[in-house]
Amino acid sequence: MSEERTERNASESNETVIDSEGNWQDENTKTIVKKITVLRQSIDNVDMAIIALLAERFKYTSSVGVLKAQAGFAPADYQRENQQMERLQRIAKEAGLDPQIAEEYREFVVTEAKKRHKRIAETGEDPGVLDIFA
Repeated sequence: MSEERTERNASESNETVIDSEGNWQDENTKTIVKKITVLRQSIDNVDMAIIALLAERFKYTSSVGVLKAQAGFAPADYQRENQQMERLQRIAKEAGLDPQIAEEYREFVVTEAKKRHKRIAETGEDPGVLDIFA
């Protein structure tokens, strides 16, 4: 997207595009922009870690799926899901996070894990890369 269009969209939506201002005149604003830049780098680092951890998590759930298929177990384990829901909500509360966010995370990973387990049961092998469109 062009810089002109980015700035126009920002002004139309009451959005501030911090990176578009290279020469902030006000020292206070320069300091704030520097702090935002540092925080954004931290956010990017956390995002990278989250993605890496999700990939690791799905490797483990794929292994569980292979073992379930070998044993003839169904992809779903509702007792485990309920335990996970309670555990994740407790962890979220203790961490000062809205438990609804933990529930949405749990719903995402459980749904994707069940899809993978179903594919493993049908094919007899690990489906490989997580594909949310499968």
